Amino acid sequence: MAGKVFFSVTVSLDGFMAPEAVPVEDVFSPGGRNDPRVQRWMAKWSELQAWLFPQRWFRENLKLGEGGEEGLDNDIARATYERTGASVMGKRMFDAGELAWPEEAPFHTPVFVVTHARRDPWERPGGTTFHFVNDGISSALDQAREAAGDRDVRIAGGAETIQEYLDSGLIDEFTITLAPVLFGTGIRLFDRVDPARLALDQTRTDASSRVTHLAYTVKKR
Repeated sequence: MAGKVFFSVTVSLDGFMAPEAVPVEDVFSPGGRNDPRVQRWMAKWSELQAWLFPQRWFRENLKLGEGGEEGLDNDIARATYERTGASVMGKRMFDAGELAWPEEAPFHTPVFVVTHARRDPWERPGGTTFHFVNDGISSALDQAREAAGDRDVRIAGGAETIQEYLDSGLIDEFTITLAPVLFGTGIRLFDRVDPARLALDQTRTDASSRVTHLAYTVKKR
């Protein structure tokens, strides 16, 4: 039986999943880190994701050392990883990750990158192989489904890629982790999604001392 297609992201209280975009090469270059725009971006991103960094599963997966917090947030982060048999992402997310991820990328499954650039598969230690798909989001999803088997396919990001899959009716369900921060400006999760085409049912609400986890199923109207 085929698994579900889902996404799972952290958003600010005012609906942003990332600060305003800055060039990825600036964010991850030694010189760029002295740029005030980059410093603001990093500060906002760190504040948004602050709930995740101390979790035991996150630290273990990125080999940051032993220990870490356990509880609801850790369980949800681990469950999201364990249900995922393959991931799909856009080129911008891949470009940033290629500069930022450790040699053993944190997916440990096949990852399908939607891009116009042609490139041979890129295999990393630890079970992650990036496959570059040049014929659109449907093809990437078909390949990810086949690779995932009976596990689920995660649309990893970024925002535009998630929006394309949502607007095409290809998402079965999603989870949002609502962080107690305000951005004011940035990249909104639901920009360019036609609300007349989608209906949502809330299936779960879990709150920790740091964040609130919300789960929804998606239906076509």
